[in-house]
Amino acid sequence: MLEERQIIECVPNFSEGRDMSIVKQITDAIESVEGICLLDVDPGEATNRTVVTFVGSPEAVCEAAFRCAKKAGEVIDMRKHHGAHPRMGATDVLPLIPVSGISLNECAQLARQLAVRLANEAGIPCYAYEAAALRPERKNLAVCREGEYEALHEKLTNPEKRPDYMPLTAELTSGQDDELTGRQVDMSAIMRTGCTAVGARDFLIAVNWNLNTTSTRRANAIAFDVREKGRPKREGNAITGKPVLDANGQPVMIPGTLKCTKAIGWYIDEYGIAQVSMNMTNLSVTPLHVAFDEVCRCAQNRGLRVTGTEIVGLVPKKALIDAGKYFLEKQHRSVGIPEDDIMKIAIKSMGLDDLKPFNPREKVIEYMIEDRTTTAGSHSATSTPLASLSVKAFAQETSRESPAPGGGTIAAYMGALGAALGTMVANLSSHKAGWDDRWKEFSDWANQGQALMSELLVLVDEDTAAFNRIMDAFSLPKKTDDERAARTEAIQQATLHAAQVPLRTMQASHCAFAICKAMAQEGNPASVSDAGVGALAARAAVLGAGLNVKINAAQLKDRATAEHLIAEANVLIAQANEAEKEIMTIVESKL
Repeated sequence: MLEERQIIECVPNFSEGRDMSIVKQITDAIESVEGICLLDVDPGEATNRTVVTFVGSPEAVCEAAFRCAKKAGEVIDMRKHHGAHPRMGATDVLPLIPVSGISLNECAQLARQLAVRLANEAGIPCYAYEAAALRPERKNLAVCREGEYEALHEKLTNPEKRPDYMPLTAELTSGQDDELTGRQVDMSAIMRTGCTAVGARDFLIAVNWNLNTTSTRRANAIAFDVREKGRPKREGNAITGKPVLDANGQPVMIPGTLKCTKAIGWYIDEYGIAQVSMNMTNLSVTPLHVAFDEVCRCAQNRGLRVTGTEIVGLVPKKALIDAGKYFLEKQHRSVGIPEDDIMKIAIKSMGLDDLKPFNPREKVIEYMIEDRTTTAGSHSATSTPLASLSVKAFAQETSRESPAPGGGTIAAYMGALGAALGTMVANLSSHKAGWDDRWKEFSDWANQGQALMSELLVLVDEDTAAFNRIMDAFSLPKKTDDERAARTEAIQQATLHAAQVPLRTMQASHCAFAICKAMAQEGNPASVSDAGVGALAARAAVLGAGLNVKINAAQLKDRATAEHLIAEANVLIAQANEAEKEIMTIVESKL
């Protein structure tokens, strides 16, 4: 099945918030990396600090993070810096944050590699903090930043306090240990750049729960009910009683119900209501929809009601998709529906449009990346993703005299339609009157079908891209022996790829038979013909993609690889013929 795209976010804080020409040099360094989306630049004059947000693939983000930190060290002189916010370097903090397709532990490893590179190549000392910390106490940023910039000189020479990664001198190699003994550290250069805390942390969602009250005290009571820290334990009266202290003289706390959350209550003049304002620091521990339900429960216990939700800033797509599926399952409805529909359920269920319209294209990180990438590359009709075209436009594009999109692309689309038809029957069956106890059975099939359809829609464009890659290889120069050799190798690699893509289409399309067969046998009888058409489409996809495997494999000089590809294709073709025959027998028996 289709793998989730790996996306990470980076939110560096730079010690400059007044001179925008300096900030522009830093953000230019970020945008110089291909594949990076710069989402936000937030300067503060009083703090003399700018918070920048950008996202992309792990490789692109790490490269952009290195470049911007290096540039900040060149254009910001920490010896002259003054501001209201704690800081210790030109780039003060540099956290990597998993958004999709990558774990926090993987981001921690990337953060450590980034810190090594900054120390070795840019001469910037680095602490590793949060999930990337090498010492338990340094998980806390405040420990790393203790004494701030002014204490840096003393910390650099103290083995217990100095940064985890120190710059190497020209004659030292990265394989040597990190001891200062015998090292010629350029202290003046370090005092100019300061020190950076490089780390990895979970995505933080800032969310406000809207209440049908103007009482800050009531909102605070709910906040104390749910936040992890909870409320102070008191003697006698829970509100006015004397706080209970522990042996160290610290208040004893009664924990709240939601782990990894911080919350307070406040009143917002703009809206004329009170809110519970919450920071959610680990969505895998406390998902957005779980927090919503719990705040609703606690509000109801106090005679209040949550009227809606306000998300501040951006949100990962998974948070809303998980929420939409959660509310669908509570209704005993199929979760195997289009992503846009699931998103609408999440928006309406949590009242995300309570105070103002909620546009996922402007709030969801993955959608912003998609839209900016499409806008940047959509200067012609052919650069627009085929899967995003209307049915009419897709047919017209196929009919033009250009050789792509061709048979392989159409085969992938037929496979997607086969999976879509099987999914449709599953969704109709899950909501059929009298079959309420079977909703989960059909929802599971529909969910599989949606994932399969998504994979095949990606292959629609991949097949055309594979053909274009061959054309690009043929256009390479061939004047010298070296150029001719490189051109030949590029053509062979592109041809191999062009054979492998339709093989993936065959494999994915073959999976549609299981869905169509199950729906022909167990699904809504009124839709059995749709399951049959789905099977026919899947067979056409497998056989059509098989032709593309064979025509490209025929051009490979590596005959062993070519014969292996063709043999795999022939097995899938034979299986497809049998599967389609079996399903059509079932369908005919029920007509």
